[in-house]
Amino acid sequence: MRGVLLVFSVASLRAPPSGDGWFSVDKAQHFFSSAFVQSLGYGVLRRTGLSHGTALGGASITTAAVGVGKEIYDSRTGGDASIRDLAWDAAGAGAMTLLLTHTAR
Repeated sequence: MRGVLLVFSVASLRAPPSGDGWFSVDKAQHFFSSAFVQSLGYGVLRRTGLSHGTALGGASITTAAVGVGKEIYDSRTGGDASIRDLAWDAAGAGAMTLLLTHTAR
């Protein structure tokens, strides 16, 4: 069900704005914000006593929801919704997941 919602959410995004390059300050903000949300979500879930894998999965779902939610908000309020922003969100979450996977538990 979540996959269907994601597909419809991403499909509702309009074409990227003309100034929406792959590399910009905005893309760095997406990367680091998603990495932060991933780390925070993982830490909170681990603190509640969840296992490493469960906390990592929950943090990933949370991070994806925040990223997609931000792009949906942008598309509905006249902002610049972008698939490229979602790609940088995923890269930030992925980088933090890699870091969290290789740290002592």
